[in-house]
Amino acid sequence: MPEQPRGSRPTLEAVAARAGVSRATASRVVNGGDGVRKPLVDKVLQAVDELGYIPNHAARTLVTRRTGAVAVVIAEPETRFFSDPFFSQQIRGISKELTAHDTQLVLLLVEGPGDFDRIARYLAGGHVDGALAFSLHTDDPVPAITRRAGIPAVYGGRPSWTADPGDQAVPYVDADNRGGARLAVRYLRDLGRTRIAHIAGPADQTSAMDRLDGYRDVLLDGDPTLVADGAFTVESGARAMTELLERHPDLDAVFAANDLMASGALRVLRERGIAVPEQVALVGFDDMDSVATETDPPLTTVGQEIEGMGRLMARLLLRALDRERTGSGEVPESVITPTTLVRRASA
Repeated sequence: MPEQPRGSRPTLEAVAARAGVSRATASRVVNGGDGVRKPLVDKVLQAVDELGYIPNHAARTLVTRRTGAVAVVIAEPETRFFSDPFFSQQIRGISKELTAHDTQLVLLLVEGPGDFDRIARYLAGGHVDGALAFSLHTDDPVPAITRRAGIPAVYGGRPSWTADPGDQAVPYVDADNRGGARLAVRYLRDLGRTRIAHIAGPADQTSAMDRLDGYRDVLLDGDPTLVADGAFTVESGARAMTELLERHPDLDAVFAANDLMASGALRVLRERGIAVPEQVALVGFDDMDSVATETDPPLTTVGQEIEGMGRLMARLLLRALDRERTGSGEVPESVITPTTLVRRASA
């Protein structure tokens, strides 16, 4: 058997020679093809390990018709993505699951409407095997884009389905937003609070609307002027809190639809000398450690498994890809994960 030249990169021919098989057989094994007997597969894989051979990605793609990559489409601009720890936690979960299955993550952000054409071309161009999309908005074109690209997809958060009811067949992963909101508002009510305000998230996102619905479920005869709109950011929470105090200086509790808005509300309350929780009790939503545990006082909040939901999204997509490849297996179904009340010092 010829020696591999010292310092040179191992070749497929060298792997075949070391394993005692043809080059074609070695190629099928290292590139993930089928139809090779297990004893020969073991010999080839042993040769790969011994020689340190690295398969050619283009060749693997030709054999398996797989790129080994998944797109993660986030319908938010860079400023929102990098300032909101929710996204980093969800990406961490997705990355861990994909890495465990030797799959690469390709991140695609939406700066503006013009980016949807770029994303559509990329997804349809055969660069990725599937797509994960989250932070979707009402009438968001991303579901239609993934459908036209003909690739499996999983959504993070329940889409609104207003664009095309046919997209309801696509699985999604979401938290029990409405149930979590009920937990928060019932808790404030049980504390004896009677003027409970709500800082709502964007009206074009289902998570925000579900949390608003949960608030209204508990306060059936609630005053609509105790609700102020926010945008899931610290600044919008501060603005909404200022607006609520101007309307209702006697309010005694606030449920904010995420932790960032709760932290903005807390800043305004402190600036005005309003004691939390003695005068105004405050509850957030998400339980992001980098926010909820760093405020003063630390936030009571509704917890959801953000990283776990990311892993679950990736797991469902990988299952869909396996089903597409093998033609067998169960169709992935949507999952709603539970929420819990995490008690700290703000309420």
